[in-house]
Amino acid sequence: MKRIAVVRVRGTVGVSHEVKETLKYLRLSRVNYCSIVDDRPQYLGMLQKVKDYVTWGPLEKDVLVEILTKRAELTGGERLTDEYIKKNTKFKSISDFASAFMDFKAELKDIPNLRPFFRLHPPRKGYRGIKRTYTEGGALGPRNEIKSLLYRMR
Repeated sequence: MKRIAVVRVRGTVGVSHEVKETLKYLRLSRVNYCSIVDDRPQYLGMLQKVKDYVTWGPLEKDVLVEILTKRAELTGGERLTDEYIKKNTKFKSISDFASAFMDFKAELKDIPNLRPFFRLHPPRKGYRGIKRTYTEGGALGPRNEIKSLLYRMR
């Protein structure tokens, strides 16, 4: 199994109720929100249902560390820090947690009060087009690597 980063690209004006519900289940309530799921058949089916509104790709450890360091929030709007991880979990740092998370030895809910989604900036230089798939030169659907997009959205 592997971890998958899912980023919402488009809004929901004029979208069916079924798609809105699926986006809610994926914790993608707004544009430029990112959520992390694994590649279970249930999640892959949800991604196929909302493929015209999101993009996704395999997550790498170094990207996860950067997202957790720069964009992770605790309830109340505070940033996630190494000190908070050390004090409230069995892990020594964000990097240590990210390694365990990528090996499926930890989950995001192991960090108390962590929001299960990440609010990202719009990508620098913009999306390549939000009405076409990634293979057609746009931004939607599955990608071989999502690292460059997440880096531009840090």
